[in-house]
Amino acid sequence: MTADAPARDADLAVALAGVTKRFGETVAVERVTLAVRRGELLSLLGPSGCGKTTLLRLVAGFERPDAGAIRLDGVDVTSTPAHRRNVHTVFQQYALFPHLSVFENVAFGPRAHGASAREIDRRVREMLAVVRLSDLADRRPRQLSGGQQQRVALARALVNRPSAVLLDEPLSALDPELRRDMQRELQRVQAEVGVTFVLVTHDREEALALSHRVAVMSSGRVEQVGTPEDVYERPASPFVAGFVGAANLLPVHVEHAAGRAAVAVLANGTRVAVASADGPHAEDRGTLLVRPERVEVARIRPPGNAAAFPVTVRDAVFHGPIVRCDVVDAAATAIVAHVAAAAGRELGAGASAWAWWDADAARLLPAEPRGASTDAGARREAAPAGPERCGRA
Repeated sequence: MTADAPARDADLAVALAGVTKRFGETVAVERVTLAVRRGELLSLLGPSGCGKTTLLRLVAGFERPDAGAIRLDGVDVTSTPAHRRNVHTVFQQYALFPHLSVFENVAFGPRAHGASAREIDRRVREMLAVVRLSDLADRRPRQLSGGQQQRVALARALVNRPSAVLLDEPLSALDPELRRDMQRELQRVQAEVGVTFVLVTHDREEALALSHRVAVMSSGRVEQVGTPEDVYERPASPFVAGFVGAANLLPVHVEHAAGRAAVAVLANGTRVAVASADGPHAEDRGTLLVRPERVEVARIRPPGNAAAFPVTVRDAVFHGPIVRCDVVDAAATAIVAHVAAAAGRELGAGASAWAWWDADAARLLPAEPRGASTDAGARREAAPAGPERCGRA
């Protein structure tokens, strides 16, 4: 079964139907319907306060929904207490028992479930081998690095053969290099054991790198569920486009439409080809998405390119293999381009240049809600955990 194929009930490890959770007057999770397939790694991605951790706690049984149903392996567990659900949660702080060895920390679960000594020994050693800690079985948690402690917590979660492992930002306390190493370890372990993982994160790069599918959340709702390629290349809304990656979100109106192709007009009057999954209509207003890596900027206009338009470089910052160019067009629209370092040397602040992109680089999204700011700075203030997004200056 492919990552985006329809799932049958028998294929689902976790299923939520219309789940809502309120805390007083605050709606933390609103009518969420979500299916997690057996053996998949699904990330809940969104800014702080979007409801992703509350959703994880609802699946774990630490919170009860006010409405809706939760099923694990096809069984309704909406009213089942946490200790009777066949899931295991790995928290940001790994909550290892400091007085127990690595072996005894991992053995705690099967021992509590009444497994025999022989079965405990077999399962613990098997899990320690999976997380590559067999030679550290006798150490105490304080004698381990942060990454090693994380792997002990993961082994402890897996040893009881849960329906799903729920991970609440388990890598957030690690330094960047170790975090990247542990991302690879999580992928390897998940692929090797085949257990369903549900990962909460606000780190878009982590979600895109690790996941089979990503559920992007905002204000308690799931905005879009899809493969990493889907949510990055084919976002369903301006919010998703801006949260999963750096994005130029430009106001346009549709001049001509035929099927799923259209000609849109930028605020500076330039006509550009664009695609839309929804099938645009002439005279529609919308938001044009172009990723910075798809924007070209050069001092000389490309021959025969009617879609190129003049810009002024406001800033050019060296980032190793690329130069980030902040440019502004004749309509005072701010646009960000990531250009090759060699080309970027000619694009100093104040330089006159031309900007353009290929026809397949642009995607038409629904217009942002009325009253929503199109100012890049205001957008960043509204969603501080999100990525850079650029609109009208």
